[in-house]
Amino acid sequence: MKYILSFVGIGIICLAIFLCGGNNVSASALNEGYMRIHITANSNSVTDQNLKYKVKDAVVDFLIPKLAYAENKDEAAEIIALSLFYLQAVVNEVLKSEGVEYSATISITQEEMPARAYDDLVLEEGVYDCLKIDLGAGKGDNWWCVVFPAVCFLSSKNYENYVYISKIWEIINSVTR
Repeated sequence: MKYILSFVGIGIICLAIFLCGGNNVSASALNEGYMRIHITANSNSVTDQNLKYKVKDAVVDFLIPKLAYAENKDEAAEIIALSLFYLQAVVNEVLKSEGVEYSATISITQEEMPARAYDDLVLEEGVYDCLKIDLGAGKGDNWWCVVFPAVCFLSSKNYENYVYISKIWEIINSVTR
């Protein structure tokens, strides 16, 4: 019994060394290949929360064909940066069609993000490059996911985008293996 406890203790110490820096790969290095997306609703009203998801769907449908052939996060970030004007128009059109008086603020920034699992892909807590979209006052609950590789874009309702989704899925698999 004494030997088993000692063996378990050594195992715990080895695991702690590995997790605390023994592997020489920092969490920020692991985050470098990903770009997150973060959409914050105007408020927590039912209308604003529903609108947040309509904006998310429009953003997904806009970005899928643009990001389908991006080979890495830097290419994806450049595509998004070059598309910010058009993305702003897409988002504001959704807001206008829903009859709200506010607009959106869109930027590419860095944000602290919580850990999140997407099937087999687990992203650690940390600072990520991020496509940030604040609707109106940006005081409501938010939605976040991964814009590159486009993990969260796989559930798009636009069936014409399946060709692009397949290419994105290939990229996801190549990054996570």
